[in-house]
Amino acid sequence: MTNDLSQSGVTLVVGLLAIVVLMGGTMLWAVRRRHLSVVDTLWGLGFVVVAVVTALLPGVDGDPLARWLLLVLPGVWGLRLAWHLHRRNAGKPEDPRYVDLVERSGGEGDLARIAAAKVFGPQALVMFLVATPLMVGVNNEHLPVWLAVVGVAVWLVGFVFESVGDAQLASFKADPRNQGQVMDRGLWRYTRHPNYFGDACVWWGIWLVAASSWAGLVTVLGPLAMTYFLAGKTGKPLTEASMARSKPGYADYVRRTSGFLPLPPKRP
Repeated sequence: MTNDLSQSGVTLVVGLLAIVVLMGGTMLWAVRRRHLSVVDTLWGLGFVVVAVVTALLPGVDGDPLARWLLLVLPGVWGLRLAWHLHRRNAGKPEDPRYVDLVERSGGEGDLARIAAAKVFGPQALVMFLVATPLMVGVNNEHLPVWLAVVGVAVWLVGFVFESVGDAQLASFKADPRNQGQVMDRGLWRYTRHPNYFGDACVWWGIWLVAASSWAGLVTVLGPLAMTYFLAGKTGKPLTEASMARSKPGYADYVRRTSGFLPLPPKRP
């Protein structure tokens, strides 16, 4: 369980710089356009950028299997998520979440400060923490095949839950007959948030690929942070608060459906 710690320091710095440049540049664009919702698309793309610049950085000579998995796994996940969110938000006005945030934080006249302090800055910090398995794991000197298989399997479960859940929800919303109804079909019958559950599994799988060194084990803070924000902080709680206000049958759905882990629905 060895890792080139000096090289890991380099990849951590390079990854941080990539995040700062990407987030900072996009924030300037978003403030000029007064459209902070672009940060949703940037979330997935940011991890793709970190994966590319660290895995392909000259001087990185960790286990080739680890480097390629830590490039491909977040790359496939991030590109799919970015495309999904881009299609969902394209041509639409500012997301109500950001409208409400701006109004509560001082209004449009202070948009740059709000964008930096409340949107792009915090997301950049979380992105860096979550991406630490990518930046450290590429320097691991050996990745056992069994650990790679387990990591990819967990990632695949997460990717299926997230992508299929998103597709099922999009199809449900596209049908006018479902207007005002609660989505409780497909994967949404077993968990109120198959996309969040899948997202968490994706990053636990990526961490397992990086966990073949002591330094990689420490990056467990990454998937822990992702799971915490999805299940207990900004993902599930905010979504459910909004749904409870807008969907009359949501309380019954909450009563019979697991909040995060997929479980058989409770009987009436």
